[in-house]
Amino acid sequence: MTTSPTRPRLLSRGSWPEASRIADILRTETIGGLLLLLGTVIALVWANSPWADAYAGLRDTRVGPSALHLDLTLGTWAADGLLALFFFVAGLELKREFVAGDLRDPRRAAVPVAAAVGGVVVPALLYLLVTAGEADGASRGWAIPTATDIAFALAVLAVIGRHLPTALRTFLLTLAVVDDLLAIVIIALFFTTDLHVGALLLALLPLAAFTVLVQRRVRAWWLLLPLAAATWVLVHESGVHATVAGVLLGFAVPVIRSQAAGGPDAGPGLAEHFEHRFRPLSAGLAVPVFAFFAAGVTIGGASGLVDSLSDRVALGIVAGLVIGKTVGITAATWLVARFTRADLDSDLGWLDVFGLAVLGGMGFTVSLLIGELAFGAGSGRDEHVKVAVLVGSVLAALLASLVLRARGRAYARIAAAERVDADHDGVPDVYQRP
Repeated sequence: MTTSPTRPRLLSRGSWPEASRIADILRTETIGGLLLLLGTVIALVWANSPWADAYAGLRDTRVGPSALHLDLTLGTWAADGLLALFFFVAGLELKREFVAGDLRDPRRAAVPVAAAVGGVVVPALLYLLVTAGEADGASRGWAIPTATDIAFALAVLAVIGRHLPTALRTFLLTLAVVDDLLAIVIIALFFTTDLHVGALLLALLPLAAFTVLVQRRVRAWWLLLPLAAATWVLVHESGVHATVAGVLLGFAVPVIRSQAAGGPDAGPGLAEHFEHRFRPLSAGLAVPVFAFFAAGVTIGGASGLVDSLSDRVALGIVAGLVIGKTVGITAATWLVARFTRADLDSDLGWLDVFGLAVLGGMGFTVSLLIGELAFGAGSGRDEHVKVAVLVGSVLAALLASLVLRARGRAYARIAAAERVDADHDGVPDVYQRP
């Protein structure tokens, strides 16, 4: 496929600094994804072993002060507490992308934003179509198949897509970042019950103090950590899901050093420092531990798997993840190309977009979280949701592997060209293209 020099290009490789930064992120997330897979396997094996009661007892052990309504189970601490760290890093990444990253350019942002929106809307509609007429509040799970788990996806890429071009990796990462933003909005708007406005307003006080300190580049953990904890506790008390506190704290951190602190040329803001410190904790601890406590579903052998997937809620989730994500992401990207008269980068084809769209159906972490919010942790339907998310994510991984491995030789040639460009005077020519 040739690209007209006068027409905009989709999925180009972007700037060299941005590509280098994203490469560092991908290395961390890939390791975290492998740990996530390990935690998931351990949970599944343990929950389906003769020692399943010990697993359930550990997950349901309560710790924390009851006076603050924080006598929570370890499973809830993982979902509400550790995932707040995951969403804090997501907030940092979102702000970084749209303030100082390549996505500050609306033309570059249009593709992953549109793809993420398509990857949310189509799976939700497909889920509602499959579950139409189902009783017992099945419609509450409409948001479960809308998420993309970047750590899980990158773990698969580490195995089957080692030579995936930089442009496709960047597209997958930025799509997942926007997907996280949409998930945050969905959780805040549709899964908030019994809102306590007083506690929510009080949460603004430690959040404001945290914001003032980070804007002044204060790094003292003994000041920032108590303020962050107070914000989390009050948001949790307000009825809004506590992970939203992590996003708000992430948004508060400056990406670029202000003029008062020496001007933009004086160096980056604290966002880069915090992301460097906390991303390994998020990817290597928070997400794998959450997966360990969330994925321990008792399948009950082949008959139990069949029983779970006979629930139309489970079928809707699998269809949404495998079919809805693929159609939504691919169609939205094609529509951007169609209406902006843009061409794909000359090295890539629509089969590559399709392969990544299939991989986008790996909606593990946030899908499990939304499933618990929709149907209640430990409920019978929640068990079906977990089975469906696991099955849908595995199917998406297998199908994406088939597509991406078919393009392996082409990707190897592109990767070799990228390495040659990177070695040329230290700055790749390919990143200097207009």
